[in-house]
Amino acid sequence: MTSDASPTVMWFRDDLRLADNPALTAAAARGPVVALFVLDEESPGIRPLGAAARWWLHHSLASLADRLSALGVPLVLRRGAAGAVVRDVAASLGAGAVMWNRRYAGAERAVDTELKSGLRAAGVEVQSFAASLLFEPWTVQTGSGTHYSVFTPFWRACQSLPAPRRPLPEPADLHGGSASPASDDLDKWNLLPSAPDWAAGLRETWEPGEPAALARLQEFVSQDLGDYDRARDEPSAGATSMLSPRLRWGELSPFTAWHAAVDAGESARFLSELGWREFAWHTLFHFPNLATENLRPEFDAFPWPRPDEGALAAWREGNTGFGIVDAGMRELWHTGHMHNRVRMITASFLIKNLMVDWRVGEAWFWDTLVDADAASNPFNWQWVAGSGADAAPYFRIFNPELQAKKFDPHGLYVQRWAADASPLQIVDLATTRRAALAAYDAVKRSK
Repeated sequence: MTSDASPTVMWFRDDLRLADNPALTAAAARGPVVALFVLDEESPGIRPLGAAARWWLHHSLASLADRLSALGVPLVLRRGAAGAVVRDVAASLGAGAVMWNRRYAGAERAVDTELKSGLRAAGVEVQSFAASLLFEPWTVQTGSGTHYSVFTPFWRACQSLPAPRRPLPEPADLHGGSASPASDDLDKWNLLPSAPDWAAGLRETWEPGEPAALARLQEFVSQDLGDYDRARDEPSAGATSMLSPRLRWGELSPFTAWHAAVDAGESARFLSELGWREFAWHTLFHFPNLATENLRPEFDAFPWPRPDEGALAAWREGNTGFGIVDAGMRELWHTGHMHNRVRMITASFLIKNLMVDWRVGEAWFWDTLVDADAASNPFNWQWVAGSGADAAPYFRIFNPELQAKKFDPHGLYVQRWAADASPLQIVDLATTRRAALAAYDAVKRSK
């Protein structure tokens, strides 16, 4: 710790943890720390959180606040345009420095760039750190200096770089200053559902916060990782990591997850799943409009019909008559989560059997997933649609009945989540498949 008495503002974002938080480590080394979180729903281009994500954020912030408070560092909560809020807090404290971990979405980067310039012009030290990706997007390039559009060479290039650093411990010298600015009341942010309170299943399924994240990681590597390659595609097997919301909210860093798996000596497949997450974020870095625009522009001509509202409602509610689709959608509504294989099946059904624009499904998942983030959610929807990076070709249409036979052969997953679902199927798979392929052929002919 230096003798500099001016406080350092540690601006938490999607990094709600103490361990392996390089911005927090740097702030603690400089002197007294003021911890700040800003709920920004006002800056241009910032996408408001979905309802399930807001539920998670409330509880994760409460957990972080408890941990910081035990160290004598209050968590200051503010709501508003982040650039203005951070500047105001820093000025009111006479802060000598502001620290944060980098973000990679376009609107967030614009906020950070402008804020960094303004703070430095005012004489405030600003440092940003790599904390949420294993590899910075500008460090992974093709031989011609462009970004990758196919996963396998992307991941091969990542693996040719120096290995991800070891995670940092919690800072040992973290302490607060003598003054702390006023904070909003978390409860008054109204992040939790109340009229009605639909979150009983989320409470039953999850415990947000860094301690629970680290406990789940340890449980996964000791009990499930060895079976991950074989069983990860079986939704009833319980072999998936369930770490995605932990990574999304930064309760757990990818460096911590990576080295836990490596140290356990298991599963290149799990490491490649961390790589797929990296690929999504690198793609978003280069294509900031990933949630609204087709990555492959030829899909702009796709003839999406007006959605059948009844069929769309049946998909959302898990009443399509296709067991694995209905089980997935009901699991999603109850837990805020869905098994990855089933995500692909339900997305393919919406896009290619119901002929609904992928953006409609992406928006539903954005609202209902606790792990929905700005990169992976639209990236994976575009992958299924065929319009994205390294996309499954459009003519690859997941047949939900065949998928159920292959990955849920004993019906355990469907029995758990959709035993009482209607057996009446809302579409004919063969007919809708032909219609989807005909629409795709029309797009190809228009090129």
